[in-house]
Amino acid sequence: MELKRMAHLVALADTRHFGRAAERCHLSQPAFSRSVLAAEEELGLRLFNRETPEITCTDAGAFVVERARKLLFENRCLERDVSMYRERQIGDVAFGVGPFPAATLLLSLLCELRASYPGINTRVEVNNTKYLAEHLRSETLDFFVADMRNLTPEADLVVTPLGNLQAAFYVGTGHPLGAAAVPLARLLPYGLASVHPPESLLLALGQAAGLPQGVPLPLALVCDDLQVLKGVAMATHTVIACPVAGVRREVDSGALVQLTLTDLPPVFAQMGVVSLRGRSFSAMAEFAVGFLGTLARQQALAA
Repeated sequence: MELKRMAHLVALADTRHFGRAAERCHLSQPAFSRSVLAAEEELGLRLFNRETPEITCTDAGAFVVERARKLLFENRCLERDVSMYRERQIGDVAFGVGPFPAATLLLSLLCELRASYPGINTRVEVNNTKYLAEHLRSETLDFFVADMRNLTPEADLVVTPLGNLQAAFYVGTGHPLGAAAVPLARLLPYGLASVHPPESLLLALGQAAGLPQGVPLPLALVCDDLQVLKGVAMATHTVIACPVAGVRREVDSGALVQLTLTDLPPVFAQMGVVSLRGRSFSAMAEFAVGFLGTLARQQALAA
């Protein structure tokens, strides 16, 4: 039975009068009467007693009207929730971020979501690209953001570039290499630390450091938590590689120092948004992706 016809039954049960019920439903009385009769014929039940001036429900009518009220209420709730979802007042968004965007983009995005859309429930996974791709395919994530060079191209994935995040090498204050420009090879005895980098980048840096052809730059520590890497650099002589935007606070406070290297090629992370092909974004996911793009461009300009 149509919801509109259910509303007619509820109106008649409430007003107990065909004329008043028809007026409430913005129908002529004949049209309203036909609708009620059609409902009775459709259900095969007599829903109303018509023998007295005041219309009353039969037992069957009371049964049907009670359930019609619940359905109409749920429909109003659905319409309201859809409207609020469309306006980003309620809903859920789940996304993933790799270590570099977690350190440079995530805090600003989460603050914006909580300040502008407090009714939205947000879930964030911070992990490596392989893990995030698996969870994207299982549809537990709407999208993820990571260094595109760590992603194996697949037909079911769509990658939208966000821009490059400039990266550099950093040491703790007082480090022996912090005072003067040095070649890349001078870093090796102190041990290099990074999140999981693309193999192509390690090979290029190995060549820049004067290592034999095909030998990648060696890493003494690989950890996908940039906060941990920064802590190691501040507590030991380990050299870390990370985006410039990810260590601004530590550099400004003097806890970390950017190294000046004489033979370092441009180093950067190629940020991109990864989503499933054919799966459309919710309104909230669209906002999050757009905001991340703006942040990435701002950080690229500030680098």
